[in-house]
Amino acid sequence: MTLNQLRAFLTAARTGSFAAAAVELGVAPASASELVRRLEEEHGIALFHRGPRRLVLTGAGEQLRPFAEQSVAAADAGAEAVRSVRDLGGGVATFGLLRNADHYLLSGLVEDFHARHPRVRVRLVGLNSVEVAAAVAAGDVEAGIVVLPVDDAGLTVTPLLRDEVLYVSADPGRLTRPVTVADLAAVPLVLYDAHHGWRDPTRRQVADRARLEGFRLEPLIEVEHVEAALGLVARGIGDTFVSRAVARGAGFPAQLGTVGFAEPLHDVLALVQREGIALSPATRELARLARQRLLAQGADGP
Repeated sequence: MTLNQLRAFLTAARTGSFAAAAVELGVAPASASELVRRLEEEHGIALFHRGPRRLVLTGAGEQLRPFAEQSVAAADAGAEAVRSVRDLGGGVATFGLLRNADHYLLSGLVEDFHARHPRVRVRLVGLNSVEVAAAVAAGDVEAGIVVLPVDDAGLTVTPLLRDEVLYVSADPGRLTRPVTVADLAAVPLVLYDAHHGWRDPTRRQVADRARLEGFRLEPLIEVEHVEAALGLVARGIGDTFVSRAVARGAGFPAQLGTVGFAEPLHDVLALVQREGIALSPATRELARLARQRLLAQGADGP
């Protein structure tokens, strides 16, 4: 079956004649009839009763019609989606980003998008992944990039990038071997994302491991931003853990060192959007560029 055959079939069924269908489709009078005839020959069954006044669908034609309508509608929607991106000339793109997005080269995302689509307004919300997921689920933003795990009820989740989580200390003696949960429980911890605490996805993974091994982790100091935590660690107040992207960032203090976990720990970055809800053309394009930037960094981190 081809789309042209299905379009001719549906138009003939609606207008009641091949001549009227040909006019509507903008083809030669015999073309609509020929398209349907080939469709019938392909399947060895008549789709119309060809009466003297009007075409009437056969039983086979009635069975085909809903599937033909779905196929043509899907093709038209796909074509419209492509056109809307190509000709994007307005609208608003709403997108949520995890708080440390800049460390994943997403700082240039808006600049890149604006250069391509200067007339589209952008609303880019930087939050903890917990809040990004909640905002997408509530419809406050259309889509976003998060670190897993998050509450994904009602969301479509597409994993994009895995980045290792590293232990950070100013004391070289604590970096001679991969760390365990027992090691974390024995040192003062300086952790960031104080507002969300152990609901933060990275901290949640660590807490789950500690719980399984019978430990309870209590940070000595909690601050809101990773830069503040790293500054305190650099002054020897305690230790922390961050993603490899943060550790490789230009702002990472030179006096700090890192080591992996004995049982490797990873942040998984993912694209989330509301389940069953199509993105607006502007947000769909912004999501495409964000995904492209992350995938370009490789499967195991930047």
